[in-house]
Amino acid sequence: MKVILKKDVGNIGRMGEIKQVKDGYARNFLLPRGLVELATEGTLRAWKNSEVKRSKRVDQENAVLQETAKRLAAITLSFSRPVSEDGVMFGSVAKSDIIKNLQAADVKIHKDMIKLPASIKAVGNFEVEIVLKMNIAAKIKVVVSAQSK
Repeated sequence: MKVILKKDVGNIGRMGEIKQVKDGYARNFLLPRGLVELATEGTLRAWKNSEVKRSKRVDQENAVLQETAKRLAAITLSFSRPVSEDGVMFGSVAKSDIIKNLQAADVKIHKDMIKLPASIKAVGNFEVEIVLKMNIAAKIKVVVSAQSK
């Protein structure tokens, strides 16, 4: 099935591209979520007519995201967790902890933007990548220290 991407979709392509996808994938996943539109003659013409307006809007969104990425790169988050005598940390630092601290710094992001394969369960300095858009990302510093008693 030929579709026009209405948004950037990972592993498929960028907004505005025309792609061939499997019928079931388009019908059951992409169309219900509003990620694509069927590529008919009328929709192709409409997309071409609104291309200038859409590109201006995307450029503005990208500029805002670039500014947010610069702000994120300057942020260092600090967490303190209790540690046993053997050096084993009780608890962890998860995506939700990172989101709460970023919200305190007036940065609103979605949990899916944080690329953290597993919660941080050790004391030390870490870099966590935050992908704001397909090609716009920032790395924040996370410092986990032993909690003083």
